[in-house]
Order: sequence, then structure tokens, then C-alpha cells
Amino acid sequence: MAKKAFIPVLVVASLSIGAAGCTQRQAGVEFTDPYEQTNRRAHEFNKELDRAIVKPAAQAYTDLTPKPVQRGVSNFANNLSQPANVVNYMLQGNMAEAMNTTGIFLVNSLIGVGGIFDIAGREGHFARDTDFGETLSTWGVSEGAYIELTGLGPTTERGAVGKVVDFVMDPLASVLTVSQRQALRVASVSKVLEARVEYGDALDSVLYDSADSYTQTRLYYLQSRRYELGTQPQDIIDPFEEMYGTE
Repeated sequence: MAKKAFIPVLVVASLSIGAAGCTQRQAGVEFTDPYEQTNRRAHEFNKELDRAIVKPAAQAYTDLTPKPVQRGVSNFANNLSQPANVVNYMLQGNMAEAMNTTGIFLVNSLIGVGGIFDIAGREGHFARDTDFGETLSTWGVSEGAYIELTGLGPTTERGAVGKVVDFVMDPLASVLTVSQRQALRVASVSKVLEARVEYGDALDSVLYDSADSYTQTRLYYLQSRRYELGTQPQDIIDPFEEMYGTE
């Protein structure tokens, strides 16, 4: 039992150390993209996936599903992401946000029927999502090179490490039953489809109307992520982050 508990910790430590070796951005250079050729292939795959499956499915989902049901499904998915946010806030040393997020999770879980109803939000209490990519940023790890992952969208070397660690150390992974995990996966997909419609105009503009959708995607993602982390003073809403999640 102790060995099983130790494995995630070891993975987190190993990945974190590896992230410290992320490609360094040279002074005065806006971004680092040594994998552009591979990234562009992933980008074209993601565009075709969006065109053939994601966009039509998103439109069908929002057309056929009543708004209250969409809202409940999205609330449920958001609520079950909060324990992971709490862990990351604690690792970042942000205990105030960790306590706030814990309170919101408990209120919505106990009173909001497992998070289907956002009771805390009705009272003006909202949780901000975070991730291990942001945790690494607070630890001083550089963002590294830009990467576009097949099926997962844009990120960075630091962000890719963060995605793996977030998956490994999810506090609910060993608590939820098989049926509950399946329900969470369905809710998470539904949330992505809802975001695809909500940010449809912005996504279509970048993916299908721009001269070079790859460079536009890279620009939107990096600028918005840096703004979110407080490293770039520019307010841009990134539709890709809303769909694919943070780093």
C-alpha cells in the first residue's frame, strides 16, 4: 500500500525535475518553436478533427440538449475538477485560494446535488481553475518550447508535463467508482462541446478564416496563457484554452 502511494509522488518529482530542463527562450525572442514541423502536422489533424467531428457534434449537442441540462452537466464537470485545483493551490503556497476552492467544492457537492447546481456561484463565490503547469510557473520553471498535441491542442513543454502530473495526482482518481468516472468523462466531453459553440466565432476565425491558422493559434494561446500567469500584460480570451483546458 505504501509503495502504491509512493509511485505518484515519484512520478511527480521525476516529471518536475524534467520540466526544469524545458527549452529556454532567448532574450528578446517572443516564443520558441523548434518543433514547428511536427506541430503543424498535429495542427492540421486537429483542424480536420474539429471540422469533421467536434464542430458538428457541438452544434448537435447544444441544439438538442435543453439549456438547464447543459448547465447542470457543465457544473458537475467543473465541480469534480476542484479537488485537483485545491492540491495545486496548496503546492503553489496559495492557501487562501485553496481554502476558498475547498469551501466551494463542499457547498456544491453537499447542497448542489454533487455539483449539478452551482449554489456557491449563486452567492457570488467562484473558483478559478489552475493546474500543475501554473504550479511549475510559480516554482520558476520556464514555459519551454511551444507544442501542439494531437487531439489535445496547443500547450508548451511545461504545460505538457503539467497535464501528465495533473492526471497522475488527481485526488478523485482512486475515490470515484467506475460508473462515476464514466459519468465524469461524459460530462467533460459535453463541456468541451458547449465551449466549442460558445467560442465558435472566435475559433472559426482563427482556424478557417486566417491566412495561417497555425501561427494564429500559437499567438492566441501563448499570449493568453502568459497573461493568465501574470507574465504578459495583455487581456486576450483564448478559445483554445476554453476547449482544451489550461496548460
